Amino acid sequence: MARIDKINEEVKRELAKVLRELKDSRIPMMTSVVAVSVTNDLRYAKAYISVMGDEQTQKKALEGLKSAAGFVRREIGKRVDLRYTPEFIFEIDKSIEHGAHIEELLRNLNKD
Repeated sequence: MARIDKINEEVKRELAKVLRELKDSRIPMMTSVVAVSVTNDLRYAKAYISVMGDEQTQKKALEGLKSAAGFVRREIGKRVDLRYTPEFIFEIDKSIEHGAHIEELLRNLNKD
């Protein structure tokens, strides 16, 4: 496993813990970190977040995460020993929704 992959995994694990500790009402309990991709220079980390709920819930969660980005970065800096603490870019991950949609399509095909 490459060094950057280990960093991605560690940041993902710690980010998930930090998100559970956030006390922002916009971020629902059913929010999880799907993946984290840290750039090679460790300056930025793109965090793919899964939020259960409708589009409005997801939008609010993203706003909450963006407003907490400074706190999240500080916490990750304390917990993960890196030369630089990356700046977080949060994105909603649609892969779970996409998978559920494909599963539904396949079920409908089997009925016919």
